[in-house]
Amino acid sequence: MTEETRKDVKETVALMQELINDRSVPRNIRTIVEDAAQKLQAKTLDAANLGNAIYLLDDISNDINMPSHTRTDIWQIISKLEALKEKVK
Repeated sequence: MTEETRKDVKETVALMQELINDRSVPRNIRTIVEDAAQKLQAKTLDAANLGNAIYLLDDISNDINMPSHTRTDIWQIISKLEALKEKVK
């Protein structure tokens, strides 16, 4: 993995940590975001881990209990992950 890719992963995980620490986000959503972040922090980051993280986040993006600002953040994270997935391929 290139240095640029590592930097992008760190930035994305930082965004995810902000959601995890935001108490206005429902607990079930924070838990799923935390699971997705753990997939990104695996020893070997590959397209499968990125795909799993994207799937988890996409699945919760339609949750009716999610605050609108959180949904926007989730979509932004998904977009970054999809770009990373293309770089890793």
